[in-house]
Order: sequence, then C-alpha cells, then structure tokens
Amino acid sequence: MSWIFLNDRFVRREEAVVSVFDHGFLYGDGVYETLRAYDRRIFMLQRHLARLERSSQAIGLQLPFADKEWPTLLQEAMERNDLRNAYLRITVSRGEGNIGLDPALCGRPTTVILALPFQPHAADLFQRGVDLAIVSVRRNDPAALSPQIKSLNFLNNILAKQEAIRAQAFDGLMLNTKGEVAECTTSNIFFVRGERLYTPAVSCGILDGITRDVVLLLAQESGISVEEGRYEPSALFQANECFLTNTSMEIMHVRSIDSRAIGYAGQAPVTQRLQETFRRELPRFLEQ
Repeated sequence: MSWIFLNDRFVRREEAVVSVFDHGFLYGDGVYETLRAYDRRIFMLQRHLARLERSSQAIGLQLPFADKEWPTLLQEAMERNDLRNAYLRITVSRGEGNIGLDPALCGRPTTVILALPFQPHAADLFQRGVDLAIVSVRRNDPAALSPQIKSLNFLNNILAKQEAIRAQAFDGLMLNTKGEVAECTTSNIFFVRGERLYTPAVSCGILDGITRDVVLLLAQESGISVEEGRYEPSALFQANECFLTNTSMEIMHVRSIDSRAIGYAGQAPVTQRLQETFRRELPRFLEQ
C-alpha cells in the first residue's frame, strides 16, 4: 500500500484526496516537476528544483517549502514506499478556493509528492527506435503561454498525444506557430547530419529540458559539434539520425517520422555513442 505526501504529511493512497474546489483541478492552475531516482539518488535534483521555482514564480505562486526541504521529503517518499529506482513527481497547485480566477481566492497551495516504481521502456525500443508523427497541434505560442512554465495545464500536449495515437506513432512531434520543429509531447528532439548534432533552440518555444542540457554537455565533451537553431521539418528527413531526450527515457532512438525512415538501415552510431556516454557518466549527475 503506497504512501503519498499531501500538504504537510504522508497519507495512505486512499486518503490522498484533493478538494473539488482546488484551482489545480478547476483551472489547471499550478506547476509540477517529474524526477527520476537511481538507487535513491535523484538525477539533476537541484536543476529540477530550480525549474520548479522558476515555474512557480512565473505564475505568481509561492512554493510551500524551501529548496533544502524538498530533498528530505523526496527521500522519505521513496523510503516509505520501499523504492530505490523511482519515478517522482512534485505537484503544487494554487490550492482550494471559491470559484473564480483570482489567485487571492486560495488560502494556501496544495502540495503532492508521488513516489512510484520506475517502469522503463522496453529495452528493444532503444535499439530499433520509435516512430514519430508530425501533428497538426502547434506548440503553445510563448506570447500566449510560455513553454518554460511546467504548468498543470497540459491540454496542448494531450491533444498532440491523441493525434499521435491515432497515427499509431510512439509520440507526436509538434511544430511551433511558425512551422518550425519544436518538441514532442514530453521530450526534446535532436537530429544528426554528418557528424554534427542539431536541436531546436529554446527560443523556438520549447521547454529547456534538463536531460537535453546534459546531452548537449556530453556531446561537447565528446568532441561532437552541436548547433541549436531553427529548423523546418524537411531538415529531419535529411538527417542521418534522430533521437529524443527526457528524464525518464534518457536518450531514445527515432527510426521514422511520418512513416519515412531516418538514416540508413536503422544505423545510429552517434545516438548509440551518446547513449553509452550518458550511462557511463550518469553518476556525476545524481544527487542525494
């Protein structure tokens, strides 16, 4: 029976109840972070916490705990649930309040910490690669809702995911409102031409993924030339390789986009090299 942290204490799963007047439920008013723990050491913990703080500040939400308190709560969540390799999620909503959009209607934030067994993707997916579909749903325009905010309002991504499912793809690749490559529903995208690595710049309207930044660092340390820029979808079809990154999947090879094969006969030497480097260098990015 699992334990969940709710507001100020750990409760059993069946007791973890949030009010129907919570503005996270009513309006998607809140922020979150997902983290991954390897043997109870959390990947890029401080970067995740810094991004949580950035997101909360962007929506004018005061986090209920100081930076130094979150690691203790996350560790206790894993210990109570007897987990070593875990999927962790911190959710902070505006809290319970009367109907209306004014944040002042809510007295205090609602805080939830989940610690669940980590369920990895099937190993063969990393070798054979996954299929993407370019979807019609565009990534939120930063002038309307900044993708830099990891908010509870995830409908943009959900609609893109639904379209990808209908296309029988692993995920949907979203373009920005200018028609440039942005990101997938929960991951950043990279592609390789020759020996050079490319990825959409943050200014394209994407979330600055933490694993994305680690891959950029490892590529540079490995002598792989890197470019962050703006790319038309046609650039992907001229690529030798393509892969996705996020905290849970690490680095995932892409074999096709819109049913068009990427590269030659499934070969992806740069992707494989970065996968191996990531696994080898992983301990330096883990924090208690």
